[in-house]
Amino acid sequence: MNKITVPVETSATTALVYPAAGRAIGATFVLAHGAGTGQQSGFIVSFAQALSARGLDLVTFNFLYTEQRRKIPDRAPLLESCFRAVIAAVVDQVASARTALFIGGKSMGGRIATQVAAADAQLPIDGLVLLGYPLHPPGRPDQRRDKHLPAVARPMLFVQGTRDPFCTPTELAPIAEAIGTDATLLPIDGGEHSFKIARKEAQVEVYTRVQDAIVTWTSAIAAAKRRVGR
Repeated sequence: MNKITVPVETSATTALVYPAAGRAIGATFVLAHGAGTGQQSGFIVSFAQALSARGLDLVTFNFLYTEQRRKIPDRAPLLESCFRAVIAAVVDQVASARTALFIGGKSMGGRIATQVAAADAQLPIDGLVLLGYPLHPPGRPDQRRDKHLPAVARPMLFVQGTRDPFCTPTELAPIAEAIGTDATLLPIDGGEHSFKIARKEAQVEVYTRVQDAIVTWTSAIAAAKRRVGR
């Protein structure tokens, strides 16, 4: 694992690089954490290890408030500035990111990724992986966070549990349909916000399915980009 120090405005944060193992896909995925955790959370670490073992160069990082051990997330402009700084550092220092780059994250991390992509069509982003997209706060379906999604204008993979209080696949389906072929929705039957299910003995199978789907999806996009570039 390699560590990158990323300058962010007047401060800095830390990114961790999990190099691809085995047969490399030739692509990088920047995975951002959710609001209440950091890059050392069990979910982020386990997904980073599993995806890098499947051939992706995986990068995680802390938003500034997490790096500084504060509990309250920064406002959106600073969260977005941090994500953009990480993208720039990764493109500069991770070779496969210059071939194919995917960004995304868990819950809030995924939402900020979509806002960054929607705001700048020139960023070298080939797709977004959104794990438990927080369409609205729990119990407040009227406070939706989807107006910017059509402006992302890159392929998006939404992985959504059917028991997720922030958004169910049923709620997300019409949004994905309106976006069109750029949106792919993977429902997780019985999954909550972190895809946990009631049958603990089957939890590994659920995570494996999600991780395999991410690798299949990113690999297809990276391969198509290589074919076009020939």
